[in-house]
Amino acid sequence: MEWLNYHHLHYFWVVARVGSIARASEELRISQPSISSQLKTLEGALGHPLLERRGRGLVLTDVGRTVQRYADEIFRTGRELQQVLKGAPSRERVPFSVGVVDVIPKLVAERMLQSAVDGVKDLRLVCREGPLPALLASLALHELDAVLSDSPAPESVRVKAFGHLLVECGVVLLAAPRLAHLRKGFPGSLSGAPVLLPAAGTALRQGLEAWFAAREVEPVVAGEFDDGALLKAFGARGMGVFAVPDTIEKEVCAQYGVVAVGRTDEVRERFYVLTVERRLRHPAAVAMAEAARGAGVRRKT
Repeated sequence: MEWLNYHHLHYFWVVARVGSIARASEELRISQPSISSQLKTLEGALGHPLLERRGRGLVLTDVGRTVQRYADEIFRTGRELQQVLKGAPSRERVPFSVGVVDVIPKLVAERMLQSAVDGVKDLRLVCREGPLPALLASLALHELDAVLSDSPAPESVRVKAFGHLLVECGVVLLAAPRLAHLRKGFPGSLSGAPVLLPAAGTALRQGLEAWFAAREVEPVVAGEFDDGALLKAFGARGMGVFAVPDTIEKEVCAQYGVVAVGRTDEVRERFYVLTVERRLRHPAAVAMAEAARGAGVRRKT
């Protein structure tokens, strides 16, 4: 069995944290040649370079970033063990950095993330929002532990990420009460009616357009929105009919004062947690998957 030398790992961890061998030497009170030698030994044992020189400084390689993340957890656990043995309550929290694709409804994201908070004691949740390509780039650099997305990682983005399906559901079409008459004859009643659509290229937009075409429904596009909250706000004012995942119908109706015009299971909303691992490893990601299965959130109707 191969054993990891934790002294060498600790030297690497300090160098990665402070940014140079010189500063690590000052902190550890060990000579620079000794640290350099032990870093090379660690790289030889792991079979990968962990640091590379860029200009006058050192930067982490991709493998180095992965090792740093594990080292963070290893030494955090070690500090926690010392505190427990001393009888002091642990103040360390489990970090979970997650990116949320900006087109995911906030209520859906909140529900999925709440299961992580409920499932992992003392979780420190760090959320970043943005477009999927940017978040996948951060995931590849191990700046994020996971990404919540409305689609798997596209092939056009050269990032090896695995999609784990958490939620699958139909959609409900909502509108201000003055448009409630569109219930009669739905979905044909949507022909000529104003609709509000999410941004082009999103999974929901593509699903709705395909469904309209299959049903030979030709609504009038009254607005297109990148921001889902702004779309719902204009929908509440009566500007047009809009679609949301049926799992959050009650909350959206209560918050915006809108009513259901119709619903369909032919347009599917799917939400994934994307990770660089084929199997979920982070306890928060595992908690989300277990909650989805156990509570029936992952629903196929």
